[in-house]
Amino acid sequence: MPIAYTFPVATLDPLRRIIHIDMDAFYASVEQRDDPALRGKPLAVGGSPQSRGVVAAASYEARAFGVRSAMPMARAVRLCPELRIVRPDFARYRAESQRVMAILRDCTPLVEPLSLDEAYLDVTENNWGEPLATEVARRIKRTIQEEIGLTASAGVAPNKFLAKIASGWDKPDGLTVISPQRVEHFLQQLPVEALWGVGPVTATKLRGIGVTKLVDIRNTKDEVLKKCVGSLAAWLKRLSVGDDPREVKPNRPWKSISAETTYVEDLTDIAEMRRELAELAARVCSSMQKKKLLARSVTIKVRYADFTTVTRSHTADPATREPAGFAARAAALLDRTEAARRPVRLLGVGAHELSGEVAHPEQLRLG
Repeated sequence: MPIAYTFPVATLDPLRRIIHIDMDAFYASVEQRDDPALRGKPLAVGGSPQSRGVVAAASYEARAFGVRSAMPMARAVRLCPELRIVRPDFARYRAESQRVMAILRDCTPLVEPLSLDEAYLDVTENNWGEPLATEVARRIKRTIQEEIGLTASAGVAPNKFLAKIASGWDKPDGLTVISPQRVEHFLQQLPVEALWGVGPVTATKLRGIGVTKLVDIRNTKDEVLKKCVGSLAAWLKRLSVGDDPREVKPNRPWKSISAETTYVEDLTDIAEMRRELAELAARVCSSMQKKKLLARSVTIKVRYADFTTVTRSHTADPATREPAGFAARAAALLDRTEAARRPVRLLGVGAHELSGEVAHPEQLRLG
């Protein structure tokens, strides 16, 4: 029997046509396309298993062995002894991403990139004059295959939440369409992990109160749900009935820019740590310069040898991207940690509270 619920089902706009494009195993697929010897072989893009490397991307052949992104490369090799390992070439991946995004923007100016390998499109009206979003998605997939030599999976739905779920439904090289009439049937199949913002920790909490399927959220009392997930409760209620009013925003603002490094050997010299932070700060500031951004807040991340991780942050006016000032603030934040007494495995620097360039160039010289 269908689950009964009192939360009102959202009225979906049948005229809204959203596509989510997700490139299939993007980094690994670029490597396999460019090197015939890697095709059909289990492949991981990432660092060395002897130097604490992690998997940045895994081919579908490697995924069959349980290899996943963010996994330590040493574990990946244990799972798949025949694993081929290639160091990442992010400049090449960015170039290929730009080619993909150019194809998407040829269809519509309403393209919202989420990363190098995925984006939303609103094709309700499009440059191709195609009224059917399914046909738009097919043409995009075909063009990417013919012009770039890579495959993409696509999800078509009345909103972003559903489109993103749909794109992952039939990978690789899939196309899943959720029409307004099929939304309820589709939602009934989904586990609670499918909800936007629900990761492993939150999913465990929800299962602890008896919520195992996405639609179970509907019958959960507001006060119980809020106690479990806090301010996320109202948003999850909306998503549980397929209601997502977010628009596709072509110029999605940057929330933060960061850089971090995991070290082959633990750092124990505080002076060396400050030098490393200065290099990371310079990378972050360079990225902000390219994006014409300034930041009020500097954050550092310190992971100790026992994997304990701490963060420290400092906010000041005016906003800046001056490398020396960023490095000095990061060094001061380091002094607020136990780095001088504990071996450090990872350091990171982040810029937050970002804004566009100001009219007064002298602000750029302030740190």
